[in-house]
Amino acid sequence: MAEMDCEPTSKEGEGQGKPIVVLLMGAPGSGKSTFCEHVIRSSTRPWVRVCQDTIGNGKAGTKSQCLKSATSVLEDGKSVFIDRCNLDREQRAEFVKLGSPQVEMHAVVLDLPAQLCISRSVKRTGHEGNLQGGKAAAVVNRMLQKKELPKLSEGFHRITFCQNDSDVQAALNTYSALSHLDTLPPGCFGQKNPDAKIQLGIMKFLKKVEVPVNVGPDANFPKHPLSTQITKEKDSCCKQPEDISSSSGNAKEIKGGENIVVHAVDGTVSSKDIPTLAFPSISTADFQFNHEKAADIILEKVEEFVNKVENARLVLVDLSHGSKILSLVRAKAAQRNIDSNKFFTFVGDITRLYSKGGLRCNAIANAANWRLKPGGGGANAAIFSAAGPELEVETKKRAGSLIPGKALVVPLPSTSPLFSREGVTHVIHVLGPNMNPQRPNCLDNDYVKGSKVLREAYTSLFEGFASIINTQGNLLEGSSENLRSELSVSQDHFKGNHIKNVPNHDQKIKRVGVYESERSKKCKGFHDEHESDCTESKDGKENLNNEKIGRSMTKTWGSWAQSLYHIAMHPEKHKDNLIEISDDVVVLNDLYPKAQRHLLVLARSEGLDCLADVSREHLQLLRTMHAVGLKWAEKFLCEDELLVFRLGYHSAPSMRQLHLHVISQDFNSKHLKNKKHWNSFNSAFFRDSVDVIEEITNHGRATIKDEDSLLSMELRCHRCRSAHPNMPRLKSHISNCQASFPPSLLQNDRLVLAPSKSGSEP
Repeated sequence: MAEMDCEPTSKEGEGQGKPIVVLLMGAPGSGKSTFCEHVIRSSTRPWVRVCQDTIGNGKAGTKSQCLKSATSVLEDGKSVFIDRCNLDREQRAEFVKLGSPQVEMHAVVLDLPAQLCISRSVKRTGHEGNLQGGKAAAVVNRMLQKKELPKLSEGFHRITFCQNDSDVQAALNTYSALSHLDTLPPGCFGQKNPDAKIQLGIMKFLKKVEVPVNVGPDANFPKHPLSTQITKEKDSCCKQPEDISSSSGNAKEIKGGENIVVHAVDGTVSSKDIPTLAFPSISTADFQFNHEKAADIILEKVEEFVNKVENARLVLVDLSHGSKILSLVRAKAAQRNIDSNKFFTFVGDITRLYSKGGLRCNAIANAANWRLKPGGGGANAAIFSAAGPELEVETKKRAGSLIPGKALVVPLPSTSPLFSREGVTHVIHVLGPNMNPQRPNCLDNDYVKGSKVLREAYTSLFEGFASIINTQGNLLEGSSENLRSELSVSQDHFKGNHIKNVPNHDQKIKRVGVYESERSKKCKGFHDEHESDCTESKDGKENLNNEKIGRSMTKTWGSWAQSLYHIAMHPEKHKDNLIEISDDVVVLNDLYPKAQRHLLVLARSEGLDCLADVSREHLQLLRTMHAVGLKWAEKFLCEDELLVFRLGYHSAPSMRQLHLHVISQDFNSKHLKNKKHWNSFNSAFFRDSVDVIEEITNHGRATIKDEDSLLSMELRCHRCRSAHPNMPRLKSHISNCQASFPPSLLQNDRLVLAPSKSGSEP
């Protein structure tokens, strides 16, 4: 038969997810047909196998016949396996065109050792395509010599590489577990292909298979890895996913693991490899929080996060396919139309998401107890166990306890199994409200207070994840084509949460997304002097600095980002580089100025890292900083009356210690290089000093603007507001633009002008 059909088990009229085309790739003998048969027999999703060896009324046919048959299958709403060798790009091209916004295109690459493929081919009898016996060895050799591994850029949504029996079994379980509505995360899994985006954690690169020659039919090779297994599982191949994984003999550790299923809101997930946080539902298990209320709060806080943070995603994880909280969240997320590229649910063990399900997460959340101790049950016990003693040691360094509604970010050492096996670089402990009378601090069904605490818990959790992204999430730019060796980011290279060094000196690693004008190089000349200060984390001092209690509690600052703090606290060490020192402030030139004149006025107050830390008690200090900045602007205006200045703060600075920017509006600087540089001074992300003072006077706090959406805005002239496609075009325009500044900047003394121009618009 040309097709092997597995009839759908769903009721008539039941909704279905997108059909999937799985293009199988592998040499003869790699197990393509066996793979199809196993999945079709086990899955509740309707699959059809299209095999070129049998498509011509049981005999070999043509590629065009396969394409026609596959198209017909997809029109019926079924998923299809393309059972051909497909070893080079040209052979795959026509089939890849079957993919569309309504059809997902997958590839499963059975990239098994050549010897194994040849052994199976020469020993088999009754093969559909009659490729068996002595002639098989020569055919396999010839085909493997032309092998060209697939890339996402060809048009695939997902590529799974299988290089051994374990990989094949994991892929079998994954596809067998798919129901009608399920989908799988995008990207490359197993063996990474060259055009896959870089994922954080440990990178694994392609290994070329050596092709043996002149292997005869009597060579002694292993048997087919699936042949005996399928026989043994004949009566159990339709088990539920948990049952299959339990049969592995290690049910507690990998329950649901190898059979992870993604439930995306609209059936799609972004193909980008982006920083990912996996988190369990907080307080709905042991703490017995109402599931409906919890689901609403989860989606409320998720929505806030995904609207603010562009390059990140959140994944809600539970062990059970029948999870009530996952079901509620999926349904409510669909109603809210939350971007499934940024948020989806996942069934599996949160400590085995990558090794058993192919989902790489940079951080995982732990529903901790207030003592931050191992033990108990659920996620807390599992995560402490999986991470090893290293997690408990690192946690103790940072805090002894946690209050409800708060989160604690803990970087994992490279020696932790969670780091080395799963690629998890951080665990974020978070404590929610308790509605269980058998547990401490029960709220006695007070859902007003409980909901408030749960919102705070998710806010703290997501802010903690954002702080990880700020310090390490954007370290790498580009694709793995730029890399020639393995990147292993270990805790040995962390100071705080900042990656100070990476062992591969040949790798070109750029820190992207730094909108702040101050980078580590800014303090060139200061760095050597305060290097010993920055390494005080050995004594716990830096950890104390990073674990401030307050609105910026979850913000972590790498050693380079603490340069301004050390200058403000110890100006005597840097007096040769400062232009003013007083009891309240120090002033220095920005080492990488974004305009002709660009100064920083640093507060010399302990505990003021950024605007989020400022309250009414700091008003006098803010006024002093403004007065000092104004004095310097007026001094520069005396030297060049054509200059125009703004004084202001960044909403979320990349360097620790509250500092005021005094910047001329010509923006004539070679250091103004990208969109984030520009928008950090020419969007609402830049808070004018006069507005900050007024806001804190009236409301006690400054409004913190949406960082990611503002910094990614299109490039617009700060005078005429015309849009420009890139920085060179914008810089060329602003050098000649004579338009008046927008009315909003001409009000409330937001612009500082020369006295001769103060009566008219610049």
